[in-house]
Amino acid sequence: MKAVHVTAPSANVDSLDLNIAPQSAPTADAGECLVQVVSAGVNPSDVKAVLGGMPHAVWPRTPGRDYAGIVLDGPSDLIGQAVWGSGGELGIRRNGSHGHYLTVPTAGVRKKPANLSMEEAGSIGVPFITAYEGLRRAGGAKKGDVVLVFGANGKVGQAAIQLATNAGAKVFGVERTAQNYLGHANGEVIMIDASSQKIAEIVRENTGGHGADIVYNTVGSPYFEQANAALAKRGTQIFISTLDRAVPFDIFAFYRGQHTYVGIDTLALDSIDGAQILDQLLPLFVSGKLKPFPINQESVFSIDDAVRAYQAVLRGSTDRVLLKP
Repeated sequence: MKAVHVTAPSANVDSLDLNIAPQSAPTADAGECLVQVVSAGVNPSDVKAVLGGMPHAVWPRTPGRDYAGIVLDGPSDLIGQAVWGSGGELGIRRNGSHGHYLTVPTAGVRKKPANLSMEEAGSIGVPFITAYEGLRRAGGAKKGDVVLVFGANGKVGQAAIQLATNAGAKVFGVERTAQNYLGHANGEVIMIDASSQKIAEIVRENTGGHGADIVYNTVGSPYFEQANAALAKRGTQIFISTLDRAVPFDIFAFYRGQHTYVGIDTLALDSIDGAQILDQLLPLFVSGKLKPFPINQESVFSIDDAVRAYQAVLRGSTDRVLLKP
């Protein structure tokens, strides 16, 4: 059995020091489950941590936040069960899912939906938890709301669009070039080409001048001003990432518009928080209103090929990248 074992952050993705080390089954302490990992998503945050982008990460460490697997040890009612989960502490403050074995708090373990494969269940975690938490903190998307998603074809963008269209919102998606929406949706998604179209004008023209009640800005600084211009009165902009930390900020427009900004950092949500969010998402996955990301087998890697998986994520793969021990 093997695991990715990082002793210290690497300088760049081409010199990633991903030591693939033997892994023995760890002992599950009281209040923990030992899980045999069957599928583990590779997230941008996993790769950023390995590249030194997470200053609070503790090394050496096995990365990985998302998983689906089989419980080998823990409460009797969970042993042998197929489970799924995700936690901001995994791969950061305790060993994560990019290996054959994982120990997690029992309170953070949930049985996976029977209608999702192990690969699909291992792909859900961070994108859907991030999307859900952002919309929750913004008051929740409701029928009749206008939701504008920047980075619509990214994994968090697609998850946010699934949730917003399921709620009955009118949804716009933005990409930097002309693109069709690639994901599942429960309603129409009006796509906007940021390279040739004026985002705020299109949103207002299609909403009777109202604008966006919620802007889910998965990109950050490049779209900050355009997102503000598209916001409705008392609208909310959600941030999960950025390229530049400093942005032009018009305080007058902010308070005249009665706007709200919401920052989401899912690294602060541990496995138990993640499990509670998965509880909310479970009925929607069971009913088929939410759908997992399609799995392209060319983007499923063994532990031995973890470097290729991390490089694919950092270079912007449009697929959901998975490790399968």
